[in-house]
Amino acid sequence: MDRRLPTQLAYRILAGFDKHYRLFTRTTVAARDRFARADWAAVQDAQKERIRFYSERVNETTRELIQMLDKPVISTELWRNTKNAYSRLVLGHPQAELAETFFNSVFSRLFRHRGLDNQHLYIHAGNTVRAPFRPERLSQTIDLQPDPIAAFRQLIQPKRFGAHFANIDADLALVWARLQPQVATQELTRLELVDSVFYRNKGAYLVGRLLGPSGFVPIILPIRHGDDGLHIDALLTNEDEISIVFSFTRAYFMVSTQTPGALVRYLKELMPHKTWAELYSAIGLQKHGKTEFYRAFLHHLNQSRDQFVAAPGIKGMVMTVFTLPSLDIVFKVIKDEFTPPKDSNKTQVKAKYALVKQHDRVGRMADTHAYSNFVFPRHRFSDALIEELLADAASEVELTDTQVIIKHLYVERRMTPLNLYLDDADEDQLAAAIEDYGKAIKQLAAANIFPGDMLFKNFGVTRHGRVVFYDYDEISYMTECNFRIIPPPRYPEDEWAAEPWYSVGPMDVFPEEFGRFLLSKATVRKAFMAHHKDLLTQEYWQGLKEGIQAGQFPDLYPYPQSCRLRP
Repeated sequence: MDRRLPTQLAYRILAGFDKHYRLFTRTTVAARDRFARADWAAVQDAQKERIRFYSERVNETTRELIQMLDKPVISTELWRNTKNAYSRLVLGHPQAELAETFFNSVFSRLFRHRGLDNQHLYIHAGNTVRAPFRPERLSQTIDLQPDPIAAFRQLIQPKRFGAHFANIDADLALVWARLQPQVATQELTRLELVDSVFYRNKGAYLVGRLLGPSGFVPIILPIRHGDDGLHIDALLTNEDEISIVFSFTRAYFMVSTQTPGALVRYLKELMPHKTWAELYSAIGLQKHGKTEFYRAFLHHLNQSRDQFVAAPGIKGMVMTVFTLPSLDIVFKVIKDEFTPPKDSNKTQVKAKYALVKQHDRVGRMADTHAYSNFVFPRHRFSDALIEELLADAASEVELTDTQVIIKHLYVERRMTPLNLYLDDADEDQLAAAIEDYGKAIKQLAAANIFPGDMLFKNFGVTRHGRVVFYDYDEISYMTECNFRIIPPPRYPEDEWAAEPWYSVGPMDVFPEEFGRFLLSKATVRKAFMAHHKDLLTQEYWQGLKEGIQAGQFPDLYPYPQSCRLRP
């Protein structure tokens, strides 16, 4: 082996990562101009493009490595030396942790996810450590007194948004009117705002803290376009409100930073209950979010003793789902054969999940990480669960004496299935859940997603009480659907026939039928009809479809109406 080869390979991989992050940053920085122009179509295109960058650079780098190697085989000596050389190169690199993940991705692509151990890869963090909490390097602070409105205006720097504010001082007067009692009660004296602006969908977000001698209060100021210019739309000052803005059910923020670890460390201070994986994913670094999840998963396994079990709820027709009771995650495996009437295939299901990954999830679809050859310790699986996996998805499961290896696995946040939640809910809880269920469907539809199978078992309830869709095998774009009214029967016998008396195309949807499947219980029907009876009409769905085709983009807010400064 040429002694120079490990260093050459390491340089090539790091060059691939640096190219990726340059392109990633270029697209991210341009978010300001897209927001200023209110070019929402470009916003969505850029979101999809930025996600694609990673795989494109990994593939490109892998091809270059193949040309450098006589025969790409897993040589422990070669790749141990390559990893050591790479570790020296990324020492002090501003995105060192992301560069380690890129190394892992290239190795995995090169060897088809085989030989994945810490000799070859950064299974555990390499020489990178968590960034210390150094807010002064990311933000600016100012005293609130003697003029709090002037202090806010100075840190906000309204001109940097590239579009004029209709009346920034009037907005800030409303902000201060809401903040003043809290500032006085908690003796908050200084305002701190992160220099970088967080852009997503139709909003720009300023993130920071209000500081005082006894602690701090988080603050987010969402900025949106109005008829006469920009305006501050809302004020958020508690962890739950902020956590929903950074939820795993929303698209990734575009926020420019050369030190992502430091920015994530800042966000962790504001939202200590969020995992590192969630926060990296929230700022568009979902590949490193996968790495962070896997490391946390390994740590959790070492700290726990419970066994993996089948997930509670109705068995899926397409997926086998299991979980670890002590971990709020579910693991999903595509079945080898789907239960009728499902007639799709594995390739189509994978395409649906990829669609969701790139689409605006509008707070109503769970983010999902896909893994290849995910390794579990076999002794943590009951015989019954192994039997279920082999019965449902034998082609996806490989067993050794010590391991259960899932060839293609989806990992998703565990939620309470809506059907189980409704079974245990009191009258008020049921009414609130059904109202939010209808809102979820409407918001997905407005974002050009038709859920397909809208049964309650395909939705979950988060810890914040939000209803979220998580079963994607039947989703399609609204613009692909043909929303129809059931024609009247030709003869009385038509209504009793086994087959419909009208033609049904593959993309035909009959909204008036939804109630028959969803609203058999009187309490559920009452709650649904109080708020969402329009979902049972063809006119509603067709109107949404025509709006999407006309280029309309919905106004969806990742915070409650009570946070908004104006009605």
